[in-house]
Amino acid sequence: MSSQRTLGPFTVSAIGLGAMPVSMNSNGIPSHEDAVATVRAALDAGVTLIDTADIYAPSWDTMGHNERIVADALAGWDGDRSSIVVATKGGITRSEEKDFGRDGSLDYLRSAVQKSLRNLKVDVIDLYQYHRPDRWMVYGEIMQNLKTLQDEGLVRAVGISNASVEEIQIAEEVLGEGGLTSVQNEFSPRHPGSYGELKYCVEHGIAFLPWSPLGGIGGAGTVGERFTAFAEIGQAHGVSPQQVVLAWELSLGETVIPIPGASRPASITDSFQARTLELSADDLARCSAAVGIDI
Repeated sequence: MSSQRTLGPFTVSAIGLGAMPVSMNSNGIPSHEDAVATVRAALDAGVTLIDTADIYAPSWDTMGHNERIVADALAGWDGDRSSIVVATKGGITRSEEKDFGRDGSLDYLRSAVQKSLRNLKVDVIDLYQYHRPDRWMVYGEIMQNLKTLQDEGLVRAVGISNASVEEIQIAEEVLGEGGLTSVQNEFSPRHPGSYGELKYCVEHGIAFLPWSPLGGIGGAGTVGERFTAFAEIGQAHGVSPQQVVLAWELSLGETVIPIPGASRPASITDSFQARTLELSADDLARCSAAVGIDI
């Protein structure tokens, strides 16, 4: 299994880092110093894809919190910055009046991109992903807005998140051949509902980024208890159940790039090892059966 994968115009590590838990976490968020240390631990381990979003913040009035942590981690890192791809997301609003609204308009998205550029301290965003559908707008029009931002040189590549197969197809049509770089949907043993979208992306050469690939903040630590096959296989290989989950997800297609979250350096360091874990066909079949997916 390759330890690197294609993400549109980029080549990235097969396992990325979902940076959200250092800014939004029911268990409490780490200090800025510890948050930066977690992101740097991922970079030091060899992670070359970091996923963030403008809304990842402890409160409505601290939007950009997570992006700024990512920027600070990269600024003080002594590795090759040019090898790191930073993906962010926009389209969800936060305000004192209404937390987590939606806005897919061109004016809002352009403003959000400009703020993200400042937060990330970059001239262009590597991968900009539309975070969640604005049901008050036609999806194709929102995709055209993203294409406009790309044409203006504000973003290199465009992705979508929390999308159905129909929305993926609309994005493909509007963005043109090869224009849709990625789809980021929730997918894990606990939430296998996006398997249809994953399969579509694999068949069409689109990167599929499972978010909360271990079951999220509430489920990652207990995935081996809820799905014992992963724990048993892990024990046989001398690795954590979490590594087995990620290795299984990687096996589902060459365009699958899980982005496990981490609030501690040890978590992402362990997760990253999954990219080289070789599981047998029987192991993989057991995993799929445990989740209820018919491969």
